[in-house]
Amino acid sequence: MASTVAKDDVDIEVTVLLPCLNEAETLEVCVTKARRALDELGVVGEVLVSDNGSTDGSQDIAIKAGARVSHAPVRGYGGALLNGIAEARGKYIIMGDADDSYDLSNLEPFIRELRAGHDLVMGNRFRGGIAPGAMPPLHRYLGNPVLSWLGRRLFGKSLSHVGDFHCGIRGFNRDRIRQLGLCMPGMEFASELVVRAALNDYDIVEVPTTLKPDGRSRPPHLRTWRDGWRHLRFLLVFAPRKTLIWPGAIMFVLGLIGTSILSLGPVRVAGVGFDINTMVYTCLAMLVGTQLLMFGAFALIYGHNEGITSERQSDRWIRLVRLETCTAVGVLLVLVGLAGSILAFSAWGARGFGAQDLGEALRVVLPSSTCIGVGVTVIFAGLFSSLLSLRRVNSPVVSQTNELASTNA
Repeated sequence: MASTVAKDDVDIEVTVLLPCLNEAETLEVCVTKARRALDELGVVGEVLVSDNGSTDGSQDIAIKAGARVSHAPVRGYGGALLNGIAEARGKYIIMGDADDSYDLSNLEPFIRELRAGHDLVMGNRFRGGIAPGAMPPLHRYLGNPVLSWLGRRLFGKSLSHVGDFHCGIRGFNRDRIRQLGLCMPGMEFASELVVRAALNDYDIVEVPTTLKPDGRSRPPHLRTWRDGWRHLRFLLVFAPRKTLIWPGAIMFVLGLIGTSILSLGPVRVAGVGFDINTMVYTCLAMLVGTQLLMFGAFALIYGHNEGITSERQSDRWIRLVRLETCTAVGVLLVLVGLAGSILAFSAWGARGFGAQDLGEALRVVLPSSTCIGVGVTVIFAGLFSSLLSLRRVNSPVVSQTNELASTNA
């Protein structure tokens, strides 16, 4: 069969993208497998090596093996892939690793699903087969299953069927993925790609793939705890409703109920007594719950500005936490707190400012001070949300003003 690896003047259907950093031991075999797979399928394609600053001659090896090399200016796994996505000529991109652990000779399932119109095709190593020694037990039985489960729970139905959240071989529609505005330079790019696709309701499917021990004699670039934490952090930050807003709302409501009940007097439930000590923590729950709610709102507003969250979700929160609304609610809470404080001060004055019944005094002072604290927090949250909502507009007036300022300078 004649070679189907494309020339510059031929429309390319598939780009096989390999990020590379000192992969001289395995790069040639990976490029060869990918080229052969494209030839056997009759696909017009290219192999693109996005080099991240290799010093072992990987660039020359890739070119001799028939790949095109692009130099990634930003260091990191994500940096190399972002560069490759920007430089790819194919309508579809299949990304893999250059360590010969993924089966680049079997690209047909990915191409088939991409041609069927799916935006993102994930590989699943657990369905396809993991060779002995290919994946550390900590990754296989804890890290990957936990992060995959968490991703399904946090990001809804689009990922409900994804069983291998961090498989390194996946295919996607180039133009659709470019629209997501991906930006993470490190290993968490793998999570960002899936999460942003899910948040934008992209069509995501899985196909079985295999994993075998990589062919390198040196340790892998992946660091278990560092990169695992970066993936986890990314998942939590990109799901503010489930990680901040709902926990904050529940905490605030429970704190409000507890504080309201205990302000009337001690309570006994199932033989256990709750009094002033408990009220300290119910008041704290109100404060912390408010802060979680506000930070969740900030995250949604920021996500809206960066194209991460839907307009429907963020618009609702922009209305709720705008400066005018927050100021009105905050001032009301501060006034309630001040009224309670004046009441407590008056009661103390009625006793000649002498010794107090701390139990009775704290039933008024604690809720009052908490109201003031929550009120001030809400006021400043409104101010901060209004700053987040400000967007620069590149209008002709702005451009002319900037040009004038530059000229005068």
